Amino acid sequence: MFDRCGRGARGLAMAVGLGIALSGCDVLFPDEAVNVLKDIVAGDGPSALKEETPAPVRALVRYEVDGRVWYADLYDPRQPVGAPLVLVPGAAQAGKDDPRLQALARSLARARFLVLVPDLPGPRALKISAADADGIADAVTYLAGRATTPSGRQVGVAAISYGIGPAVLAALRPGVNDKVRFVLGLGGYYDTRAMITYITTGAYRDPTGSGWLHAEPLDYAKWVFVLSNVDRLRSASDRAALSEMARRRLRVPHAPIQDLARGLGPVGRPLLTLLLNDDPARVDELIAQLPEAVRADIAALSLKGRDLSPLAGKLILIHGEADRMIPYTESIALAAAAGGAELFIPEGFSHVDPDGIPIAGQRTLVRAMRALLAHRDPPPGAS
Repeated sequence: MFDRCGRGARGLAMAVGLGIALSGCDVLFPDEAVNVLKDIVAGDGPSALKEETPAPVRALVRYEVDGRVWYADLYDPRQPVGAPLVLVPGAAQAGKDDPRLQALARSLARARFLVLVPDLPGPRALKISAADADGIADAVTYLAGRATTPSGRQVGVAAISYGIGPAVLAALRPGVNDKVRFVLGLGGYYDTRAMITYITTGAYRDPTGSGWLHAEPLDYAKWVFVLSNVDRLRSASDRAALSEMARRRLRVPHAPIQDLARGLGPVGRPLLTLLLNDDPARVDELIAQLPEAVRADIAALSLKGRDLSPLAGKLILIHGEADRMIPYTESIALAAAAGGAELFIPEGFSHVDPDGIPIAGQRTLVRAMRALLAHRDPPPGAS
């Protein structure tokens, strides 16, 4: 349904953004959490964590689950493993081979996670769909089967932005949920209809649900939504026209598309009408006019209305207050629906741009990293 973070490899930007400058945090928070965050922002550059830990080893692995064959990169920390972790790749054509994703995986491995990055076809095609849950579930099953840690064989899952939906769907599956120790979501969503309302109109509900708030969403979210759904249209000419519109607008914002819009037929026109709508009260009506296959995928990816109680106590949710891709209220709703989650809303932190985040937001990010490390090292006897 959605491209995770828009243009190119930007799906990793929020995770990279976790390693903000952290000015002043050396004094305020002199602990492992700060070192891990600084290593993330350093990428392949020098950091205290690199000096203190061995270089992780990346190896290509092949595995099979119920006849399905998958490939993945496994990052061995070469030190005692605290927890295995499935890291869901961002929507980038390089997939698991994206250099920024690899740098993030190495940082997590230095923090004593055994990191598996599966090669999922959806993200490589710049698409996110409910079908990605199959690959994530199989990755959890594989990693849980080979992991040996003092606290057992449970696995963590980390996903970013729109990828949190398939990750949660995978973690809810019978036979998979008992293998999941925690799910880390960065800038995720709860209700796909609310997401469509935001990316098309800029409107989102306030945290109490009593009224509308408004922001200026990132325009390219509309067009990656198109690219993720266009293959479900039966009309070849409408598919071609909408794909070209999206490519133009992703290359040059506000590029002219009227010549292509005029040629749309009855299959593709409802999708463009939804995208150009600016009235939140009309969104449900316009979604109802979409082709059945598109409506079905919107419903399949939504977490709203599902029993999320099996994830109570397992969710760690981080969402920037200034996020223009997905409103932070979506993570608030997800935490409430799950019956509890560790929820962190860093002040001044956006979805893709960590510049200028204030000290209060930095403190929140450090607390979030501490929460993640606590799940890596559960108390003795915990499952």
